[in-house]
Amino acid sequence: MFESNDLKHYVNWFRNASPYIHAHRGRTFVICFGGEVLQSPHFSYLIHDIALLNSLGIRLVLVHGIRPQIEQYLQAQQHQSHYQDGTRITDKIALQSVKAACGLVRTEIESLLSTGLSNSPTETIHIRTVSGNFITARPVGIRNGVDYCYTGEVRRVDTTTITRHLDEGNIVLISPLGYSPTGETFNLLTEDVAMAVAIALSATKWICLIEKDGFLDHNRQLVRQLTVHEAQHWLEAEPDIRCQKTLKNAVQACEKGVQRVHLVSRHVEGALLLELFTRDGIGTLISTDPYENIRKATIEDIGGLLELMTPLEEAGILVRRSREKLETEINYFTVQERDGMIVACAALYSFVTEGMAELACLVVHDDYRGTNRGDALLAFLEHKARQSGIESIFVLTTHTAHWFQERGFMVTNLESLPLSRLSLYNYQRNSKVFVKKL
Repeated sequence: MFESNDLKHYVNWFRNASPYIHAHRGRTFVICFGGEVLQSPHFSYLIHDIALLNSLGIRLVLVHGIRPQIEQYLQAQQHQSHYQDGTRITDKIALQSVKAACGLVRTEIESLLSTGLSNSPTETIHIRTVSGNFITARPVGIRNGVDYCYTGEVRRVDTTTITRHLDEGNIVLISPLGYSPTGETFNLLTEDVAMAVAIALSATKWICLIEKDGFLDHNRQLVRQLTVHEAQHWLEAEPDIRCQKTLKNAVQACEKGVQRVHLVSRHVEGALLLELFTRDGIGTLISTDPYENIRKATIEDIGGLLELMTPLEEAGILVRRSREKLETEINYFTVQERDGMIVACAALYSFVTEGMAELACLVVHDDYRGTNRGDALLAFLEHKARQSGIESIFVLTTHTAHWFQERGFMVTNLESLPLSRLSLYNYQRNSKVFVKKL
């Protein structure tokens, strides 16, 4: 039997996940992972999660790597690997190992996917997986005097055939091999293949399972989101060559039509589900547009504002506002939105004659307190007020005096309020008045 707390947690999780289940259905995701993932004890769980995504109507293309498997074959033949700038030089012996490794890995993935979705009512439903010569390649050739032999690069992606298989509900499995019109086979970089496929299909998401947790800032904290512009600046300071390559590919994919690139640790069991069905995810997201933004509220935001403000109204921290009042005052409100959810809001009422404005209803969602969202919203509204010729902002508060004092607000008397606002003052609440010069 579930304990009551377990039941509540499950219900909340399901409610929070349901918008993503709806949003992801029918979308095309490209999932990329290295050959190291197959050697992980979590690999079978990853495959089951991929099967789950397929059962939810997500169109999936899997691009797998084979680097450690190639190394094993080469070691068995006592043949040394050769790299230049992180790229394998594929001679004839290495090419045979590449082909063997591809066959082994592809077969293992297909066999696991053929088991269906384990421990579920759909366990007996067959998940169809298709693979083929979807990638046309050309040789890298000779670069800086180095002959890369049978190492190649993507020339063209057969989007027509891949799309047909996705339309039929199949999972498309792509190996890092490419073929030339003359019948030659080339070893390709897994991430390059995944990027080319994601761009060619205009994928909604390209998800890379990587060795790191994501990208960390100078405080070793996970950077959850970067715009393309921010990622380009990050790239300039990134010392790790493989990380540089990943970031460069992510930026290029976004610039060429992929909506979002997710960089997620391969070491976390359930990483795909945690990234795709929770609001904050567990990795680093790179996108063309900001994942969260501050904007003017609209009438469609009323439900989200009520959900955000009601708990504080019931606690007596905020003055209660009806839906009707919110609708009439919606133009005064600014919201901070994160992936479709309002996580913070505030209202700014201007008293132009007195050169003052009132900051009201500054609320941050419980899950996002302590993350400087209140500061960001305050800074945004201060900037907006300055642009409107406002010289000072005031607030009336009963519970959060210290928060405003720490941000430059000074206590003042009631007589400092504009007369029209003073006439509406609620003496029963006995709110303190704070003002900040801009």
